Amino acid sequence: MKTYLDCFPCFLRQVVIALSQVPVDEALKVEILKETLEDVRGTDTSKTPAHTTTFIHRRIRRMLGRDPFKEIKHRYNHAALGLYPSLKSLVDDSRDPLWTASRLAIAGNVIDFGIYTEVDIEAEIDRSLKGEIVWDDYTDFRAALDRAGEVLYLVDNAGEIVFDRILIETLRDRGNKVVAVVKGGPVINDSTAEDALEVGLQQVCEVRDNGSDAIGTILEWCSEEFLALFRRSELVVSKGQGNFETLMNVDKDVFFLFQAKCNVVAGFLGVASGSMLLVDNRKLKGHDFPYTKTDSRIG
Repeated sequence: MKTYLDCFPCFLRQVVIALSQVPVDEALKVEILKETLEDVRGTDTSKTPAHTTTFIHRRIRRMLGRDPFKEIKHRYNHAALGLYPSLKSLVDDSRDPLWTASRLAIAGNVIDFGIYTEVDIEAEIDRSLKGEIVWDDYTDFRAALDRAGEVLYLVDNAGEIVFDRILIETLRDRGNKVVAVVKGGPVINDSTAEDALEVGLQQVCEVRDNGSDAIGTILEWCSEEFLALFRRSELVVSKGQGNFETLMNVDKDVFFLFQAKCNVVAGFLGVASGSMLLVDNRKLKGHDFPYTKTDSRIG
């Protein structure tokens, strides 16, 4: 997915959200915002928005000398862990645990501090169980899991990783071996090895990192170890909008579970902003994407 005109205001909004997480002098915040304009100015619009936002967040961390999302990640991990027993029972007691766990995993994708400043987790859980999955390839997802022995699971955000744990446990109970992949370094509130440890994911499956601090999964910036794992994997479960942006064109069996949280991605897919999606990437080929017809603003 390339970068569109509407991505540029979002780049700056991400800077403001990141700086709102830390108690630093207003003058420093202004200086950092101005410096990130260099990254915005250097945007290659033929590449994904994740390329530019990765450069922006690297600069923010460098200038602050710290990870601005460290504390909020910890807070949301613990908030989600508090819901874990009831959510796990909800899945285990349902007529189709995979269906329920998949919906909860999509609900958890709203915990994204590149987009939002606060999230009502319980309201999102309720919406996920009652609302429509607008693009719903669940039948194909289930069939692909039946065929696959090993699943590579690309987790997304802190807090959300608890929801991923429940889906991974469900996959394991169905007989799939799962390798979960986190980021190799901090970026926004994306999950790292520290978050996986905090929510007990290592007790459920093997956890690896992709060797990168990029938003999404930008393959050319990942480690050779991860790339070898990615190439040989039978099936990839990919969480989050950033992973969709960066992996939608890979020639591989990938299922994307996410919420379309910005107008560009929603418009690209022809769905309403906030829509919940479970997408088989094989079905993206030949799909008529409304946003690709014009670079003008979505009406």
